[in-house]
Amino acid sequence: MNKAKLKKYKQLLEEKRNEIVERARQTLDQDMTLDADDLPDEMDLASSEYLQSFTFRLRGREKTFLEKIQKALERIENGTFGDCEECSEPISEKRLDARPETTLCIRCKEDQERVERDFS
Repeated sequence: MNKAKLKKYKQLLEEKRNEIVERARQTLDQDMTLDADDLPDEMDLASSEYLQSFTFRLRGREKTFLEKIQKALERIENGTFGDCEECSEPISEKRLDARPETTLCIRCKEDQERVERDFS
């Protein structure tokens, strides 16, 4: 893959990473403060705690996504970005455009999903 394309994917990945970090920062600054004075009864408090729990689960998924982004950036640096980890064939640009953090070509990803369905 040429340097211009690698630079494009690196920029895409860094933008995604920055968005996730910014949302996490907003969560800490705004969404994670419970003020008992603002919650007149136990139902309001329970509802607020439920929303916090839901937000934490979402952020947990984003943490996993952030790890995938970091690994993709590392693959750009070490020269393996765009190669399928399973079969070593190049991952199509169309797939990389849609999911630059991917590690599998479409064929290997479909195989993986088929195996997961069979064992579910």
